[in-house]
Amino acid sequence: MKLLTLGRRTGTGSALSERQQRLVWRITALLIDYPTAETADLVDQLDAVTAELPDSVRLPLTEFLRQFGETDPMQRASNYVETFDMQRRSSLHLTYYAYGDTRKRGMALLRFKHAYRQASIDIGDSELPDYLPMVLEFAATVDQVQGERLLAEHVPVLELLRLSLQDNDSYYTGLLAAVLATLPPVNSADRRRIAQLAAEGPPDEDVGLDPFAMDPMTMDPTGQGARR
Repeated sequence: MKLLTLGRRTGTGSALSERQQRLVWRITALLIDYPTAETADLVDQLDAVTAELPDSVRLPLTEFLRQFGETDPMQRASNYVETFDMQRRSSLHLTYYAYGDTRKRGMALLRFKHAYRQASIDIGDSELPDYLPMVLEFAATVDQVQGERLLAEHVPVLELLRLSLQDNDSYYTGLLAAVLATLPPVNSADRRRIAQLAAEGPPDEDVGLDPFAMDPMTMDPTGQGARR
């Protein structure tokens, strides 16, 4: 598959202020991650903060918070696992849609890791750097410009994820709608890319992520191992 087009978007197409963008990203980063008791305890507070946002993001966020708050904790966890862990077309890893678990994906992942490194952020090895909650948190709290660029470059993937969630009647659809409202709108080129990704699906070749592990910027020239 072709690489997702890079560098084609330099600014947001939304009418939100920078503060409102960051707020949406911070809220969705929290809510689209695995649901915990701590997250549930914040529902009322998040609902109050969301009430100050424009309708384009307030309405989907408010509806998600309502349904999330009304769902039993065990069911929340089950919903999350069934939605994001059990279905290939609902992955929260942005590069998975184009590359699956192929070697080409490793090179795509480096773009995320380099952005974090430039901001002096060490994400460790517990999660791949294209994990959507991580990217949203980075954009909201660390580097808005670089974070927005990473998100905007993956608008076709985000829209495909939104459509997949919508098809499954998932309440997580609203979170993707809110994120997309902070970014440039889907254009005709995006729609062609979305159709391609939807038709082809993630590649099946399972050869590991060697190029990611062999990032030359993380290699120790002494041969003692990789540097953090």
